[in-house]
Amino acid sequence: MVRRVLSIQQQDFDVARLQQELVAEEPEMGAVVSFTGYVRGRSGDREVSSMELEHYPGMTERSIEGIIDQAAARWPLLGVTVVHRVGVLTPGSRIVYVGVGSSHRGSAFAAAEYIMDFLKTGAPFWKKETGPTGACWVEARNSDETAARRWRD
Repeated sequence: MVRRVLSIQQQDFDVARLQQELVAEEPEMGAVVSFTGYVRGRSGDREVSSMELEHYPGMTERSIEGIIDQAAARWPLLGVTVVHRVGVLTPGSRIVYVGVGSSHRGSAFAAAEYIMDFLKTGAPFWKKETGPTGACWVEARNSDETAARRWRD
């Protein structure tokens, strides 16, 4: 059974604490791979002063749980932590943390990348960027779809 932690929250998170909790009390843990995503100050040629993230409570958590289930079915994982923030964030703010623990690094690397690719394409989050020229909703990127498609092929 894969130990899981999933949180959708407004408050910031402590990456070191999350990783420490992922490893705690797991003697078979040989590798932890983590990814932390941040708000960028530019999006293409637009300056970004803030990003607002919205989600559909309940549906978002179920979607992410499904992504974790799929990763756990593909790789021998010992622990997975996903934290995703919502609300208004400014450049440099942490948005998302994905931590994956396994006995071996290959599984941890692959599963972390898989989970992140499907968070970008399959989890119901909506992002609105605001800058000097106004606000606009962020559309899905073809590069994110291409990254997720490779896991399906």
